[in-house]
Amino acid sequence: MKNYQKYLRQKKKQKRARTLQQLKKHPSLPRINQAKFPRRQRPAWKAAALLIAAGLFAIILVVPTIIVVPYTNSSGSENIMKEKQMNTTKSNNDDKAELADDSGMSVPVMRHQSQQIESIPLETYVARVVANEMPAEFEMEALKAQALAARTYVVYQLANKDKENGYVTDTEQDQVYRNDLELRKIMGKDYDKKMGKIKKAVAASKGQILTYEDNPIFPAFFSTSNGYTENSEDYWGNKLPYLRSVKSPWDEKSPKFMDQKTMEVTDVGRALGVSLPANGAIPVEVSRTDGHRVKEIKMGKKTFSGKEVREKLDLRSSDFTMEQKDNYLIFTTKGFGHGIGMSQYGANGMAKEGKNYKEIVKYYYKGVKISTLQETAPKLVSR
Repeated sequence: MKNYQKYLRQKKKQKRARTLQQLKKHPSLPRINQAKFPRRQRPAWKAAALLIAAGLFAIILVVPTIIVVPYTNSSGSENIMKEKQMNTTKSNNDDKAELADDSGMSVPVMRHQSQQIESIPLETYVARVVANEMPAEFEMEALKAQALAARTYVVYQLANKDKENGYVTDTEQDQVYRNDLELRKIMGKDYDKKMGKIKKAVAASKGQILTYEDNPIFPAFFSTSNGYTENSEDYWGNKLPYLRSVKSPWDEKSPKFMDQKTMEVTDVGRALGVSLPANGAIPVEVSRTDGHRVKEIKMGKKTFSGKEVREKLDLRSSDFTMEQKDNYLIFTTKGFGHGIGMSQYGANGMAKEGKNYKEIVKYYYKGVKISTLQETAPKLVSR
């Protein structure tokens, strides 16, 4: 057995020796192990290149994130907050920014609730009056015309009052005025939009007033006509050359153009101070003005002006008709207001047709000029 194992070992040695001799004679022949199990190894420079590329990719992604995120969360937020604060400050200072009062004139306003006089810069006063006297939704040129009328009105009033009574009220006795806080409560979320529009309209005519023969006019205005404005003497008794009756067809589109009011005959008689028959037809005689309003009306044994009937019965207009049904009188009115001067809905209608504010005021106020405060009322400016 041992001899046999020794024999096998010698055979293996001999076989190995022959293989080595063949390899020496034929060096191009592959070795047995390499032929069965080939191994592919990457060169060292390729591995290094891959590592460097991966590192650069990570830097490109990570570093900007590290830089940008802190900046956005701190500086970016601060910049946004600063911008918001600037916008808020601008909104709160709109009066100063848009209506900086170069005239130096202030308006003394008697507040009816506090019975205290407040001194308001002229252009600020005008803006707040326009906000109360005309809807902000009206056309820009109509708002400009209203601003010009409002400024002229207060200049006229102050120029014709003595120092002791040198103020205006905040009611319809003069022009309706509310301060900024009161307007914010009324307008609510629309305050900035509405007041921004109004302030632009006021700024467009800043320092301007309407004059006739170099004097400020009395710029009467009202809501809605009956299709015509009224001569001043036909309603107030005194004739003013610039307050003449003109056609105003645009008012027919006003929501306030027509109205009806029904009253018992006895209530009408009591309000007018006249005895009217409770049963049977009431005899009526009517005459009308150039503006198609009631000039005089005879009811029973008394004659009244159209103005008297309108005010005593609280009718919208002095253009009215009266219809009797049993014990009731039905008053149908056209228009809203006294009818003298500029119709606000008429001005808006003109603006919609492309007329500018100068054309509007010169249509409703005959023979007027647009002048400056410095030219016309230097004493008020320096007061």
